[in-house]
Amino acid sequence: MKCTSLALLACAVLLTACGGGSSTEVKVSPSANALWAWALPAQYPEPRVPGDNPMSADKVQLGRFLFYDRRLSGNGTQACAGCHVQSLAFTDGKLTAIGSTGEAHPRNAQSIVNVAYNATLTWANPALTDLETQMLVPLFGTRPVEMGLNDANKATVLARLSSDTAYPAMFAQAFGSGADVVSWNNVIKAISAFQRSLISGNSKYDQYLAGKATLTATEERGLNLFFGEKAECFHCHGGFNFNDQVVHKTSRLAETPFHNTGLFNIGGTGAFPEPNRGVFELSAKPSDMGKFRAPSLRNVEVTAPYTHDGSIATLEAMLDFYAAGGRNIESGPHAGDGRLNPNKDPLVARISLDAQERADIVAFLRTLTDHEFLSNPKHADPFAKASGN
Repeated sequence: MKCTSLALLACAVLLTACGGGSSTEVKVSPSANALWAWALPAQYPEPRVPGDNPMSADKVQLGRFLFYDRRLSGNGTQACAGCHVQSLAFTDGKLTAIGSTGEAHPRNAQSIVNVAYNATLTWANPALTDLETQMLVPLFGTRPVEMGLNDANKATVLARLSSDTAYPAMFAQAFGSGADVVSWNNVIKAISAFQRSLISGNSKYDQYLAGKATLTATEERGLNLFFGEKAECFHCHGGFNFNDQVVHKTSRLAETPFHNTGLFNIGGTGAFPEPNRGVFELSAKPSDMGKFRAPSLRNVEVTAPYTHDGSIATLEAMLDFYAAGGRNIESGPHAGDGRLNPNKDPLVARISLDAQERADIVAFLRTLTDHEFLSNPKHADPFAKASGN
């Protein structure tokens, strides 16, 4: 199949054995490597973008295809989207993620919504601060295996992409022509660009701020509790992105706090179960035991189960945990009173909330769901669309 005048014409291309699992004809509309235009909510600053990976429409489109392509894993069975499902705010609904070889990850799959604003990018690694570097972990990591790439198969996987009818032209549109344009460096840059494009900011709460929606009495009471000094949720989940690690284009200094919330206190020693001991796993500092990043609460209604290990099933249970000032595990190998953990963040203290107040806060949290984003075709699986699935 020949595509002429790629900058102007739409070309029908064949992508084989990929996200949808079978050969599928997909329409690709070239855009002459169009400059990227952010469509941001009024209260959102422009994201920070690396100088060596500027945004473009073609790069984002290529990244979307790669994000949903199962051929990108070593054994060809799992795409990035296997752990990041759009309807679940790009989480997976599982306790912890499952890699392409069936190995369970020790941690819950985090949402990548508004990931462009994250100062750090995993549950507990202060060093991973850009998407391009972080992506090496799921692609090439071995403990645990996620996408399952390694020195023995990475050339084979790249050859799958190079031999496809469509990808060489798509890579050329995004990065320019060249014999080695289909490269791992460009794969990573394209997927990173797609992830940065995943901006969510049109929830009922956002519409309320813009004067386009009205909160119910329950939701408004919950808002006041959330941002007030009684529940104090906003201390770790504040700002436009409802978290406390934010970076953007004009940031001069990005704070990167991590928190021990009293989830564990094994044997009263302050310990967390291996290998989920937070920043301590890297720093070996006793004070870092159990410290994890506070995730954004945007779309939190659909991202259950919660916490780094997925051990809290519902929003109601999550609120009960925080209201108690931690979790007391009375028996078993992890027994211990997390409320008394010596490394627990002082912001996590017992909160006196009655049943109505708890229901009010949960109702407010549900106003943070951006239903338009969760079904936006710009972020959806292009292979499923083409095959009619």
